[in-house]
Amino acid sequence: MKLKTILLDNDAVRRSLVRVSHEIVEKNKGTEGIVLVGIKRRGYPIAIRIAENIKKFEGVDVEVGQVDITLYRDDLDTLSDLPTVNNKEIGIDVKGKKVILIDDVLYTGRTVRAAIDAIMDSGRPSSIQLGVLIDRGHRELPIRADYVGKNIPTSKEEIVSVEIIEFDNEDSVKIYEK
Repeated sequence: MKLKTILLDNDAVRRSLVRVSHEIVEKNKGTEGIVLVGIKRRGYPIAIRIAENIKKFEGVDVEVGQVDITLYRDDLDTLSDLPTVNNKEIGIDVKGKKVILIDDVLYTGRTVRAAIDAIMDSGRPSSIQLGVLIDRGHRELPIRADYVGKNIPTSKEEIVSVEIIEFDNEDSVKIYEK
């Protein structure tokens, strides 16, 4: 892969997540009944950061859970012929809550759909909203994000790489050519 461009650096990622955090509170008229569910791997630490931002400006702790939908990932064919679901437990009660599902990149929509199925299997929330750091387009399902850090038009031949400090020693969003 060849690096094409760096779209967001550390400060731009931070600003995007702060903005998304404010938008979540504004759209929901506060924090009452809100829980965040991050899609493993990078969606979960992003959800934790959003919860930390909300705590800073609202003074309220928002619960954060995670969903592991490895079985349904878009790159599944590179993982295994017989994948397994690693964990069906979200770790928080979603029944009657406003669930904000968080992921790093929204692409085809298949991962989000699978995460919604997993959430519904855990209990019936009052609503499910979607927040992503990057929306790159190319949807295959009728799924759209309610909160977007940055919309990035891409070609299917490009790879969007979200790097976060928790796993990659830096915060950035880069585009690579295949």
